[in-house]
Amino acid sequence: MTSTSNPRDLRAELESLTTEAFRPELADIDRLSTLEIARLMNGEDVTVPAAVAERLPEIAAAIDAVAERMARGGRLVYAGAGTAGRLGVLDASECPPTFNTDPTQVVGLIAGGPPAMVTSVEGAEDSAEFARADLDALGLTAADTVVGISASGRTPYAIAAVEHARRMGALTIGLACNADSALAAAADHGIEIVVGPELLTGSTRLKAGTAQKLVLNMLSTITMIRLGKTYGNLMVDVRASNEKLRARSRRIVALATGASDEDIERALAATDGEVKNAILTILADIDGPTAARLLEESGGHLRAALAAAR
Repeated sequence: MTSTSNPRDLRAELESLTTEAFRPELADIDRLSTLEIARLMNGEDVTVPAAVAERLPEIAAAIDAVAERMARGGRLVYAGAGTAGRLGVLDASECPPTFNTDPTQVVGLIAGGPPAMVTSVEGAEDSAEFARADLDALGLTAADTVVGISASGRTPYAIAAVEHARRMGALTIGLACNADSALAAAADHGIEIVVGPELLTGSTRLKAGTAQKLVLNMLSTITMIRLGKTYGNLMVDVRASNEKLRARSRRIVALATGASDEDIERALAATDGEVKNAILTILADIDGPTAARLLEESGGHLRAALAAAR
């Protein structure tokens, strides 16, 4: 799909989208007090989780499909333009420090490349060619998953990314905020979170952006839970790259094991700071190399490694 070339046609297309609808009851919003506007915005935001809740079965099905691919070595790739693209890049960038993933395992692509994170890149979101080139540069394979993100559900970059990935046999997800979107229709798993018209007409960084952030949080977080990146609700694959995270690592080991500070320090030293390994050495009373071997044999799942050790 390409963008509508006739400005009149494009205007009519935008006017048909729920996310672009004008709300006459808010036409005097600029005359309200700051507190009144804040209350209006807060009231609007409250509706977003309910819209997400309506699509939880579709979200869960998509997550299970992603986890199955990633368990076999596949990657998770987000592709979007503007706000949607930035949200994808944000979610991807938070996976390495949170879950100790390789930076190439979850990737965010934004139309126009890194400069588009802070400025508008002319015509980038309308380019199907950019999407195909960005995916080809990653060496996309059938083991990977591509998530196209677009509030309107009509952004050519996101749709082309999904269509190109699907032709290559990759798993595809289309995340939009309008019903009956071209993006959702193009994907294996369509997720449409219909949050309604925005407080500011067409400003989809608001409710639509919040909805997309909530769904992306679920996609990455629950996928990582399925992949064994957590133990209960503890982030046992956290990467201790600064003093705060080193303190968090010690606390996680303490919460998981109830061990003394001395034993925790000893376990972390024996496992080169790897939280999951340290927990296993304490709970199973084994040494660091044995813990590493058991975790490797269990695919990184701490519960499975514990069962094997016992």
